[in-house]
Amino acid sequence: MKLTKILLYSTLSAVALFMGACNDDDDVVFVDGENVAVAMPEATEVGATYIALSTNFDTRANAVYTNAGYCYSLKPNPTIYGTVIKGEVNDNVVTATLMDLVPNTTYYVKAFVSEYKGHAVYSQEFEVTTAEGTMDEQLAAYRGPQHPDYYVDLSGWDQRDKWNLANVHDPSVVKADDGYYYMYQTDASYGNAHVAGGHFHARRSKDLINWEYLGGTMSELPGWVIPKLNEIREAMGLTAVTPDVNDFGYWAPVVRRVNNGLYRMYYSIVCPGTLNGDNSWGERSFIGMMENSDPANNDGWVDKGYVITNASDKGLNFNIAPNDWANCYYKWNAIDPAYIIADNGEHWLIYGSWNSGIAAVQVDAATGMPLNALGNPWGDDDAAIANYGQLIATRQMGNRWQASEGPEIIYRDGYYYLFLAYDALDVAYNTRVVRSTSITGPYVGIDGTDVTNTGGDALPVVTHPYKFSNSNGWVGIAHCAVFDDGNGNWYYASQGRLPAGVNGNEFSNALMTGHVRKIRWTNDGWPLVMPERYGAVPDVPITTEELLGTWEHIDLSYAYGTQKEAAPMVLTADHKVASGPWEGSDWEYDAENQILTINGVELYIQRECDWESEERKATIVYAGVTADKTYWGKKS
Repeated sequence: MKLTKILLYSTLSAVALFMGACNDDDDVVFVDGENVAVAMPEATEVGATYIALSTNFDTRANAVYTNAGYCYSLKPNPTIYGTVIKGEVNDNVVTATLMDLVPNTTYYVKAFVSEYKGHAVYSQEFEVTTAEGTMDEQLAAYRGPQHPDYYVDLSGWDQRDKWNLANVHDPSVVKADDGYYYMYQTDASYGNAHVAGGHFHARRSKDLINWEYLGGTMSELPGWVIPKLNEIREAMGLTAVTPDVNDFGYWAPVVRRVNNGLYRMYYSIVCPGTLNGDNSWGERSFIGMMENSDPANNDGWVDKGYVITNASDKGLNFNIAPNDWANCYYKWNAIDPAYIIADNGEHWLIYGSWNSGIAAVQVDAATGMPLNALGNPWGDDDAAIANYGQLIATRQMGNRWQASEGPEIIYRDGYYYLFLAYDALDVAYNTRVVRSTSITGPYVGIDGTDVTNTGGDALPVVTHPYKFSNSNGWVGIAHCAVFDDGNGNWYYASQGRLPAGVNGNEFSNALMTGHVRKIRWTNDGWPLVMPERYGAVPDVPITTEELLGTWEHIDLSYAYGTQKEAAPMVLTADHKVASGPWEGSDWEYDAENQILTINGVELYIQRECDWESEERKATIVYAGVTADKTYWGKKS
């Protein structure tokens, strides 16, 4: 529900003053120094959208009060400076009915009595949950999440308890045995707020909407990193280095539940500096690993050390100019880990960013470390570094510097789905997906492109910079986590960035908000990420009549760095498209499967939160794909 803030105040008025009469109710207890005592409220009737309340109170002799009622909130400790309702008073009993509530939702309630020329005296807090109600009642009462997308005022470290999904970058999400979803991330934040609190920050949620910030999982640079760096440098004939611990990068963790009581986090540490001076390639990165028996214990992550590093097939020929991009010294870049337990029980680490493409290496199930001895991270050919992984996806075969990174991998219904982030992350960032029946490929796109053996742009596009009306839209939507709830419902999480210049802020593109979106799967088994973020809208069946009217339609096909904008499209009762991109086409609707077909394209529709509306009410959206195009839409 939309909360209206009301500030109560006392005025000296004959009609506003109440003289209190004593009563002998046992549940009304005075506190020392107080002239008013308020009992615990009780709910006399609870419905799906209302709660009737009654509370006894008492006053000392000659005490005067000016107001009485209830304050309530979706969070604990409501006060009169939040949402209130004035009560009716009869014989020192205050009654009121809270209206327009959300079904099956817990509210925190306190009764209050305001003293004349004094303060408000509160009851103890009362927790009450509205009835579930019918699905139609739930939909009619629905109001979406209220946390802001432009979160500058909440971005600082001292506001971290209010972040929710503010300051999220490169998220990884796992559902734990305690029923919580836990999210972990790169250290990036608006204004570098995370610097104060360690690394690989965590938060958790029961509903994927309200997130509790937990803090960093790693307090400082692991002790093995600099010694391992110098061990490799010295073996390469390079001098030892003493980099500043504050100059290392902490990127892109992935967390998985291995079994009951064991969770693993693979993480990236990016080393500062260059291999051999200013005119040589950049220093290497590492993937390390931590384990925890219970993610609710955020301090319980135990570091297990080094896993893998960048590998090169150029031997010790490391003096390659740093601007010779396509001829990069490294074949594999050891950042952006993904981790999967394959259908046959094997454990695999998938990793890579820009250099050559994405690699896969098998790891030991018991230890999480590479199954085969790695050897030196350099050699004169591919065979010498074979244990560092094999190529499973590349955007351009043989190119050592290509805009693909951030792999995420899942298994569903006989296929391994490999999600990839494409392009620069400030604006152009977009997500692609390919699939294979084998963990090591070949991975093939919806258009038949084999990105394992021949390389090429992966299709379909999953997310892309976009803009619906009445909004700034979103850019930089990629490096995703894909996860399920254990009941067949799948979700996509990533960061989203605002464009530059929002509210006159030249740095607004650095505002990174966590996005969680529902996934629908096509009849052919391809994932469709919904165009609106998840908001727990009641899943009431969508009727044909609701489809009539104006839609906002986006052709989400790839265009580098371009925020694709919506165009209006009108569906009429005679099953025609009256105007818009597919004007003159017929449309039909399969209500049982919630598939709208226009111009031969199947559009999978569902109810979602309209994040662009002021009240964030419910709306209807669609997503669809063809061999070369992706479409998003929203009912106006």
